[in-house]
Order: sequence, then structure tokens, then C-alpha cells
Amino acid sequence: MTTSSATKVVIVGGGPAGTLLSHILDSHGIDNVVLELRSRDYVLGRIRAGVIEQGSADLLRKYGVANRMDHEGFSHEGVNLAWAGRLFRVDFVGLTGSLVTIYGQTQIQRDLYEARDAADATVVFEAENVTLHDLDTNRPSVTYEVRGERQTVQCEFVAGCDGTHGTSSSYIPAELVKTYENVYPFGWLGILSETPPINDELIYANHPRGFALCSMRDPLLSRYYIQCPLDTDLEAWPDDRFWEELGKRLPAQVAETLVTGPSIDKSVTPLASVVREPMQHGKLFLAGDAAHVVPPTGAKGLNLAISDIYHLSAALIEYYESGSMAALDCYTERALTRVWKAVRFSWWMTNLMHQFPGEGAFALKMQEAELGYLASSTAAQTALAENYVGLPF
Repeated sequence: MTTSSATKVVIVGGGPAGTLLSHILDSHGIDNVVLELRSRDYVLGRIRAGVIEQGSADLLRKYGVANRMDHEGFSHEGVNLAWAGRLFRVDFVGLTGSLVTIYGQTQIQRDLYEARDAADATVVFEAENVTLHDLDTNRPSVTYEVRGERQTVQCEFVAGCDGTHGTSSSYIPAELVKTYENVYPFGWLGILSETPPINDELIYANHPRGFALCSMRDPLLSRYYIQCPLDTDLEAWPDDRFWEELGKRLPAQVAETLVTGPSIDKSVTPLASVVREPMQHGKLFLAGDAAHVVPPTGAKGLNLAISDIYHLSAALIEYYESGSMAALDCYTERALTRVWKAVRFSWWMTNLMHQFPGEGAFALKMQEAELGYLASSTAAQTALAENYVGLPF
């Protein structure tokens, strides 16, 4: 038996991108349905990024889902870079007038779900076998199954917000897709520990033994990473070994303040830059990781998803208020303009701070020269700060 319903926009993917789009559309009176493959608890259990750009934070505030972020998040007015035993700070506020907020993606997701609950919105969890139909017509539809019961939703548009491993992107014909990809020959070994952060702000470290990052989630929850081979075996990295290696990659004056403790999460994250063009086909529009992936070095993944939603929601709102398809027709162009700038920054930061297998002394000298220039040049620090806090939407 098949149950049928209708809405204006079907959103495939109930992560931050999908639920933020749902929330914004709903606030403008645009009916929508969100379909999420996983359970609510599973989505809320995923540990993801936590650096929120100024523009992303402002968009969340505009739509009333930033109260907890503003009360519990950390406002970071700068960032620290370490190399050759040195540590220098880039002053975001002094250079750009903007800052970033440290607030976990899991918490943003929780805030968005609570907002959707309060609005009595339709978010369907554990929606399996999601299939898109008739995307090149004026009557697209989406079918899915929940606990074996088949459902059909008639709609006007479909938003694919289901990430790298979702199905939405496969509905853009392969002959139309151009993929740009750069896979890095290393990953990040990361741990989460219930320990106070080593510093009030993030520390990015370039060291001959490899990159390291010191981050945090709250006053008693720290997130640390070290560069590692892609085939790293987690069993070979007990907590004591990780802490010892992290300390070796930090300036001595920083390492001696490190508070260690048992890890509550440990994983290896591969790094890659991937952009697929176009981000739309017919009545399908992609957003977030469904269209592009960046290495976490520049803290751009979640923020790019939010900027995509900024452009997509504005285009849909324009259509439903005026009937004009102009902004929807230009969605790919507008979104990718910002995406490629963020990809460039993430690529630059990754190349600046990591050790690349097989690269010789010349490449190392170039890193040293670049870091030295950054430490001494207000103009260079301003360029880093502008990109880190987020370019305008």
C-alpha cells in the first residue's frame, strides 16, 4: 500500500543543511518535508565541526536558532599558529572587525530539531529507499519507505542535502557533471577528551613530525588532532601514545600546559577537496557535502553548507513571493562563487601546515618563508583573518 501527500519542497537529508533550509522556508510560509535516512539519535550522536563563521552565526540569529549558541558558545577573536618552537596570534577582530564562534555542529543540530519540533514540522526519520522522480518536469515527486510502508510526496522542488554518501547527487546526469578532486596523502587522527582546553583559542601547529590542531567544544571538552598516514590503525594508538606525540608537535611552552585524560572518541579522518558542478538539474538543487567537500583545516565544511542554504532559501523565497525563477536559475553560479574561494583557502591552509610525503627541502623552506611572512605582515594576516571568519555570503 502506498500513501500519497503533497508539499512545496522536499528536503532530502535531515542534517544541519536540510533542517536549516526547512526552518527558513517554514518561517516564510513555504511548506516542506524533510526526509532523513538515519534515526534522530544517530544524527545527534555524530561528532562534527565546531567553528562557526560570523556570517553563519548571524544567519542562525536572524532565524531565531542561536540563543543557546550565544549563551554557551565561545567567541574567538583570533587564532594561533605555531612552528619552529614559535607561537603567534592572528587578531581577527583587530584586523576585520569579525570573529568566529566555537559551538559544536551537534548542538546546532539539536537547536534546529527543537525549532522544528516547536513548529510541528514534518521531519521523517529512518526514511529508506528514497527515490526522486520527474525532476525535469513541473510535477516532481519523491518516494520512500518507513518501516516497510511506501510513501509518495508530490512537490515542486527537491533540495538534496544528504551529504557525500547520499543519493541526491546521483540524479544529476553523469554527462553533465564535472568533478574537481584533490585527495591528500594523509589524514587526521583525532580524539575527544573530557579535559580543559590547552588554550583559550585554537592552535594550528606545523612541525617536522606533522601537523597538529588543538581545539575545544566546551570548558571541559577538548578536541585534538595530529596528522597521520591514511592507513593508521587506531589500535596502535592508545591514549598515552597520542598525548605524547601531540606534545612533541607543540611549542614547549604550550605542551607543558597540556592536560591529558582518557579519550571518549577516537577516529581517523581522510582529507580531500571535491567540487561537483553543477549544483542543480531541473527541479533538484544540491547543498552542502552533496555538492562539495573540503579538508577540515580551514573550518569551512559546515559553513559552506550554511552559505549554500542562504542562497538556496533566498532563491526559493523569491520564487514563492514573485514567481520569478531568476535566482533559482543562477543558484549554482552564486553558490559556487563562494564555494571555490573557501576551497582555495582550505587548500592553502592544508598546504601551509602539513608535511607532505616525498616533498623535499625546498617545499619545507617555502612553508617556513610563508609562516615567517605571516608572522611579520599585517596584510598577510588580514587575508588569513578575512577568509577564516568567513567571506560575505
